[in-house]
Amino acid sequence: MTAEIISVGTELLMGNILNTNARYISQKLCDLGINCFFQTTVGDNHDRLVQAVDIALSRADILILTGGLGPTADDLTKETVADAFGRTMRNDPVSEAYIRARFASSGREMTPNNLKQAMFPEGAIIMPNPNGTAPGCIVEDGEKAAILLPGPPHEMVPMFDTSVMPYLEKKSGHMLYSHVVRVYGIGESAAEYRLKDLMAQQTNPTIAPYALSGEMKLRVTARCKDAAEGELLMAPVLREIKKTLGDAVYSVNDQELHEVCASLLKEHRRTLAVAESCTGGMIASKLVSVPGISEWLTEGLVTYSNESKMRRLGVKRETLDAFGAVSEETAREMAEGVRLSSGSDIGIATTGVAGPGGGTPRHPVGLVYIALASQTGTYVRKLQLSGSRERIRNAAALQALDMLRRYFLGNLQIG
Repeated sequence: MTAEIISVGTELLMGNILNTNARYISQKLCDLGINCFFQTTVGDNHDRLVQAVDIALSRADILILTGGLGPTADDLTKETVADAFGRTMRNDPVSEAYIRARFASSGREMTPNNLKQAMFPEGAIIMPNPNGTAPGCIVEDGEKAAILLPGPPHEMVPMFDTSVMPYLEKKSGHMLYSHVVRVYGIGESAAEYRLKDLMAQQTNPTIAPYALSGEMKLRVTARCKDAAEGELLMAPVLREIKKTLGDAVYSVNDQELHEVCASLLKEHRRTLAVAESCTGGMIASKLVSVPGISEWLTEGLVTYSNESKMRRLGVKRETLDAFGAVSEETAREMAEGVRLSSGSDIGIATTGVAGPGGGTPRHPVGLVYIALASQTGTYVRKLQLSGSRERIRNAAALQALDMLRRYFLGNLQIG
């Protein structure tokens, strides 16, 4: 079974709006094992939309259109699909009553053109829209079908999940079930080389590597009838990946590094405080995105100046004078200072030269020190990173989080 996505809206062509709908729908089609070979974006123009629909019908079983369901004259999606399927437009009394009630409950005046949203191609399956005034619909003709969805993502996504997914699941008869394995500390080429024998043998499930900023992930996908069968097919593959890549694998459920660290803090009932210089709050920001982290993250400080490092963390003037702000000694005192001053179990600190300027032969751009202090001692890691300022800062933040993860694993290694 094949599907084609048609995104309708001149604002998409002009770059005024990012087309997140197509990305979301593509991912869902992949989960269902439905092939999507083409995506089209077309403006609010009748003739060009007719052409796009005709071409899509010639090469796909299912058309999924987003946008163009509004009340204005340039909202043409339903009318165009009705013409393509040889249907007349009909008023749906249930949808009209809903639209009238929605306007009444909000205290807004409903203009007559809003009733256009209650018109549908004859015989269409109507999908309610509790998040807006534009219901969606499905038009079927033999083996072909067109699914019409509203454009705003906050309306489209719930409608797709609630109404479209069950419809497509019945039509496809199978699904693609995936686990996303996240890997840190080994490059994409090195990981792929280690896994080459496993990947050469793959049939079902399959393994696909993806490079991310500073890390990588593997999407392991099984073609199956349901999730239970998918888990059975996938289990031996996941075991082999973890065996081959070892502790570089930090998640098999697409959890990001900061989410894993938050879980470890909770599991081990340890509190954390962070003092950041070059990362400028990125570590704390990542952790704060996890609900409930306030129980385990006690404090996050951005101690950028030398004065702040001395006043807030107790870094010694002699240390700064002798070794500089970007040094193993300063990172060590920062981590120990934030741990002691906050009363936390663990302190993490970063200091470095993020660039693009400010580098010297002694302290080149990309030089970063990360320290972790605990009751058992203080560990410091020296890094020489490369790339833009944001890339260096993000890489340093990920390294700090990985250091925390490895501390809990009991295999913290100092580089």
